Amino acid sequence: METLEPILSQHPFFSGLRKDHLELVVGCASNVRFDPDTMLVRENDEASQFYVIRSGRVAVEVTIPGRGPCTIQTLSDGDVLGWSWLISPYKWHFDARAVDLTRAIAMDAKCLRTKCENDHSLGYELLKRFAGVMNERIESMRMQLLDVYGEA
Repeated sequence: METLEPILSQHPFFSGLRKDHLELVVGCASNVRFDPDTMLVRENDEASQFYVIRSGRVAVEVTIPGRGPCTIQTLSDGDVLGWSWLISPYKWHFDARAVDLTRAIAMDAKCLRTKCENDHSLGYELLKRFAGVMNERIESMRMQLLDVYGEA
């Protein structure tokens, strides 16, 4: 039986991960596919997974009262969607919708949290990688706010 190890090992997020850690991560992975306009996650739902995007585009959205959904970022090939699975109470803080046909690898959050608890070096390695993702998203949001409100 073929595993997702070759695909994950080539994904930018997992690049350079120790082989034993990669094997642990693969045990929590499954292939998924989303048609255009399919919701991947909804705000306040349980963050029971995160997604490693292989192809397609995903709009990360927030709902603005009286205005509806507003796209705050569009993710695509090589991006990772979601870190809410890392932080209790493990609830999504946004919606995410497939813009195009999107192929991804879903990572089971409970499975991965358990493996991180059992192997703290894996947990630390993933946390460092997610910190980079969080930093990129915050910087992207900052640039959007500067675009909207201009520099003082």
